[in-house]
Amino acid sequence: MIPKDKGEINIAGKSIQEMREKIAYVPQRSTIDWDFPITVIDTVLIGTYPKLGLFKRPKKREREWAYECLKKVGMKEYSQRQIGELSGGQQQRVFVARALAQNPELFFLDEPFVGIDVTSEETIINILREQRDEGKTVFIVHHDLSKAGAYFDELLLLNKELIKYGSVHEVCRPEIISKAYHGQLSFLEEMGMTIS
Repeated sequence: MIPKDKGEINIAGKSIQEMREKIAYVPQRSTIDWDFPITVIDTVLIGTYPKLGLFKRPKKREREWAYECLKKVGMKEYSQRQIGELSGGQQQRVFVARALAQNPELFFLDEPFVGIDVTSEETIINILREQRDEGKTVFIVHHDLSKAGAYFDELLLLNKELIKYGSVHEVCRPEIISKAYHGQLSFLEEMGMTIS
């Protein structure tokens, strides 16, 4: 995460520090050192650290919870493998399991579907829908507008500033998309959108 230059970051009226253990972050795959020697289960256990406190080690309860999170993403049988031995989709599912292990109120995922297989993408989106249905908030940075209607309830369209926030129907309109992409709209035809 990039530190703020100035000002305050508040979520639900609380500072980011107060909310820290209630927020899970899944970074872009390209920012992770996949050669770091860590097993799948230990990666997921990291998600339990915020609630454990400083210098406390995960116990049986946390290990059982981590295995449950791996089971949710279909990766339990890989628990003792090194994270670098997995495919891109498997690695991403492990990081989603790590986020689940935090039991957060807010999920932030940065490009979670880039470079992964269709099965992993479907698994991840279904898990995130379950979290949404349980009352959790899920924010996803995503650039493939062709899947916006299938994946998201609301969109926030940015290009250095807020262009539009609203339902998929409100945001995915040629005149709105045109503002974000500065008129370069050839990809809209692939989405079935026409420019009037």
